[in-house]
Amino acid sequence: MKRNLLAIAIPALLVAAGANASIEVWNKDGNKVDFYGRVKAANNITDRNQDGEGDDTSARLGMSGQTQITDSVTGYGRWEYQANAGKNSSNEVRYAFAGLNFGDFGSFDYGRNDGVLKAITAYTDVLPQFGGDAANNAWNVLSSRTKAVATYRNNNFFGLTDDVSFALQYADNGDNSATNDGKRFKANYDEDGDFSGYSGDSREAFGANVQWRIFDTGLTAGAGYAQTSGKGKAYRDEDGDIYGGTKNVKTWGAGIKYDNYNLYLAATYFQSKFNNYREYDEDHHHNPKIKGIELVAQYGIDLEVGRLTPSLAYVQHKNSNTGDIYYDDTHRQGRDLAKYVSLGATYDLNKNFSAIVEYKFNLLDKRDIGAENNTARDSNGRYPYKPGTKDVLGVGLIYQF
Repeated sequence: MKRNLLAIAIPALLVAAGANASIEVWNKDGNKVDFYGRVKAANNITDRNQDGEGDDTSARLGMSGQTQITDSVTGYGRWEYQANAGKNSSNEVRYAFAGLNFGDFGSFDYGRNDGVLKAITAYTDVLPQFGGDAANNAWNVLSSRTKAVATYRNNNFFGLTDDVSFALQYADNGDNSATNDGKRFKANYDEDGDFSGYSGDSREAFGANVQWRIFDTGLTAGAGYAQTSGKGKAYRDEDGDIYGGTKNVKTWGAGIKYDNYNLYLAATYFQSKFNNYREYDEDHHHNPKIKGIELVAQYGIDLEVGRLTPSLAYVQHKNSNTGDIYYDDTHRQGRDLAKYVSLGATYDLNKNFSAIVEYKFNLLDKRDIGAENNTARDSNGRYPYKPGTKDVLGVGLIYQF
């Protein structure tokens, strides 16, 4: 009987949630179910040959629930789905995991969840429309959403202090976000001989993070480490190409943020190192690294109607210690993967409706790897004549409940 009532109540209350901005649809006898969602209507205005140009509209729906098992043990789960309705019409299950919370002894869950380093990348992933470069790339391990991860978290250091938290994570041969690392690891070059990225299967990974809220100062400092496991070996395919032999990829990152008195400041630094890499010509090179820094400053201004939050950010990610794999030392600008200044604002009319605007001043040189990767390919898989060095204006409206 209760199941039948729940099946009737949830759809009805979902409609009510859209009208009244209520997300709690069930809360009885230690069982609680919440629904939440977001509709984002946005557009990125830039050169037509640049990747990501055009409509960026999407809709998102999620559910989180918990059940009281004993006085000290709670079961929980979360599911979230996004449908992209703009130029990219693909769909994605963003989260799908379940676990147990043991109070002061921490929690354990398994499924599709955030990589353990995303707790650190989140410090600067707060821009109105863009950002998230440290998480959404093909270099860092366990820095974004990842499938098949088992995660242990403790948010109060076994009940001793609410200011210290940590997490441990293992990815069971998941996709490790978009990390280009695995048993078949190869540097790819286009028809002009320019580096165009890596290809490869992913493999197991593990990582950890720790965060410290520094008393009542508004400061939080965090750090994390992750790496892939296993050993790859170089071999030649049927076309005679030599595939690289990375033993593993290691990523570490650190960040600090200040959130107090309407002011938000954050900085993060990330570095990924590819160990024992072999190039296509079988020469052994230095272990290449990817280094990145992100800086964000925001200030909230309360208005008669709503709240305005201007935003300023600087982002740069580049190659390092690559020898002559990409460019020689006289062309260091060619090693930038991302480099821009962002100026924008979020206007929250109320807690459910926002307007966003952001202008990205693209600082990439036409010879940068990031410029090539940021240029859309034509129907034949080739780059158009213009590289991705253009500025971008992003505008949008967001409704959420």
